Formats: sequence, structure tokens, C-alpha cells
Amino acid sequence: MDDNTVLSRINGLVDEEHKLRQQLGRGEISNDEEHARLKELEEALDQCWDLLRRRRAAREFGNNPDTEQAHSTGEVEGYLQ
Repeated sequence: MDDNTVLSRINGLVDEEHKLRQQLGRGEISNDEEHARLKELEEALDQCWDLLRRRRAAREFGNNPDTEQAHSTGEVEGYLQ
């Protein structure tokens, strides 16, 4: 996955987040549905941003960014723990 693909995925996830908030505002989904999906979106966004940062770091240090792969949600979400 190249940088443009990762950025496109990020933009798609952000668009979906905005749509969820609109759906909630129109009463089309419940708070619980919105919160559950937002959690999934936030985790996917964290994975994408992590991958993008690692690709950029690899490039900066003369390594091949294409060798970087997305880490699992558990690993990315566990960085601060």
C-alpha cells in the first residue's frame, strides 16, 4: 500500500465518520450504533496514520517504505499502554 492509497483510505474513513454523525443527527441510527462504528473507524484511522508515519520514517532513513505493513489494531491501540 503506497502513501496515496493510505491517504485515500484515511479520507474515506473520515468521510464515513461525518456521515455517521449526520445519520445520528437525523435519527437514522442510535447512539449505540454510532459509538460502535466510530470506535471501529477510530481504530482503522489509527492503523492508517501509524502505517503512514512508519512509511515516511523508513523513507527518511533510506529504507524502502514498501516493506512497511499495517500493524494489528491491538498493537497500534496498545502503543500508549
